[in-house]
Amino acid sequence: MGESNKMDIEAIMRQLPHRYPFLLVDRVLECVSGEHIRALKNVTFNEPFFPGHFPHRPVMPGVMIIEALAQAAGILAFKTVGVVPDTETRFYFVAIDNARFRKPVEPGDQLVLKVTLKRAFKGIWKFHGSAEVDSVEVASAEIMVAPETNKRRTKGESG
Repeated sequence: MGESNKMDIEAIMRQLPHRYPFLLVDRVLECVSGEHIRALKNVTFNEPFFPGHFPHRPVMPGVMIIEALAQAAGILAFKTVGVVPDTETRFYFVAIDNARFRKPVEPGDQLVLKVTLKRAFKGIWKFHGSAEVDSVEVASAEIMVAPETNKRRTKGESG
């Protein structure tokens, strides 16, 4: 069993390359390396997507919920391999399967992001993710991430 730990926004920003307006994880409540993560996304009316996405009834776009789950999966992947990402090391969101959206997410909601590592094989990591508001599942998906494979070569490198 892996080590459990919490993370504040500063620690999250050391683990993810995302920044405003695309950093979608505000706090990690629990992260057990190699197993699962539970994180928060506080949804506010000030989110940049609300003015253009159903402006008369603000609803968080489903794709943003999935992105928040993928970011939580990325944190779990980095914690599992014990790597702090840099400009040469990152995981990319490469696939999504079985995405389901069950209930709208609105300003004032707090998304609880739950992601479980299902398997890691040949560099592809598969996770199950679910997002909840008030203990009710609002979205779920199978998410796959992979490490960056096409590193840029510096002048003078061959290959």
